[in-house]
Amino acid sequence: MMSEQSLGYTLPVFACGAAIAALRHLHRELADNFVTVDLIEPPKTVTIAIEQVAKLNSQSALAITRSDPGEHLDITRNTPVWAVVEAEVQRGRGAEGQRGRGAEGQRREGDWQIAIRGGEGIGRQINNGNKAAIYSYAQKLIQENLKPLLYPDEKVTVTIILPEGERLAQRTSNSAFGIVEGLSLLGTTGIVQPLTAPSQLEAYQAELKEKATKFDSLVFCIGENGLDLAQKLDINPEILVKTANWLGSMLVAAALEQVSSIVLFGYHGKLIKLAGGIFHTHHHLADGRLEILTAHCAQLGLPTSIIQQIYNSSTTESALQLLRKVDRSQENNWVERVYQSIANKIDLRSQDYIRQHGEREVCVGSVLFDRQREIIKISNNARDLIAKLC
Repeated sequence: MMSEQSLGYTLPVFACGAAIAALRHLHRELADNFVTVDLIEPPKTVTIAIEQVAKLNSQSALAITRSDPGEHLDITRNTPVWAVVEAEVQRGRGAEGQRGRGAEGQRREGDWQIAIRGGEGIGRQINNGNKAAIYSYAQKLIQENLKPLLYPDEKVTVTIILPEGERLAQRTSNSAFGIVEGLSLLGTTGIVQPLTAPSQLEAYQAELKEKATKFDSLVFCIGENGLDLAQKLDINPEILVKTANWLGSMLVAAALEQVSSIVLFGYHGKLIKLAGGIFHTHHHLADGRLEILTAHCAQLGLPTSIIQQIYNSSTTESALQLLRKVDRSQENNWVERVYQSIANKIDLRSQDYIRQHGEREVCVGSVLFDRQREIIKISNNARDLIAKLC
């Protein structure tokens, strides 16, 4: 369990804190250099320091916070987070207790409006109409924290800016998921959940154990993108388990809890490592993705010139696009054949890993998707399992 001192907060929390400070400054009510933010998830109120705040004109203000992920490794550490709040006010200012409420103290729909926009450094979703990469938790966090502060009939536009966002995004895999020109305000909680911390593995295993008491088949979602996509399919959300990079530990833990079948649901550039026997998938520990992809291409007999290009690709995503280009130009089905081979190997390797370390037989299937979150391949095992889960 993390201590109070080690807690770090996600980017949406600092964006929300800056928005609160800017709005309160417009209202001439910001007396301190901090604000309180209701995290909603978890149900906890925290204090966020405000680095700077100033009016831009009579109807807008800018506030700046600085990201603090606590004791955990995170590329956003100390990055400034700006919020510009522009207000359109038609008010007869009432008593403090009536803010955001009708005369009887009940909120009236239409009395307030909060628009949230992404400014510089916030990524754009190229697969979703170039919308700002400000996801549901961040949207809800800002909405719920600002609503009680609004005057009746006050409307505000909140623009979140990450001045260093585009530079930092180059050190992430955002582009692999269609997020360009900045970082995303992604996540489902206000507390940082480091993917390398033992406490987080314990939390995932606790969730797995609880779900294993109710279901004998589970779906492992590798990271937020896997979880987000799986939730959009007709799979019971109660059987979804987030795993991050600890696939080996989670597979064995599931077997020990008498789970009979598991579907692995993840980005192909992550899951492909399992086909090479790499069961802790953090890139700092092991990679080999292109080598694994190249080996499957060679085994299936692709031309040597294409195999060399695959091996020299910058990412597995670019290698996939190369295979698709070859298929289009030569009317072949290399993507289908290569990824069928990889998916089936992932299943076999995973089952062998469980057998070796957990001494149990568990059926494992795999679903691989690309950066557009489109499914590339469903293994034979996964196809049979999913038919029973949906």
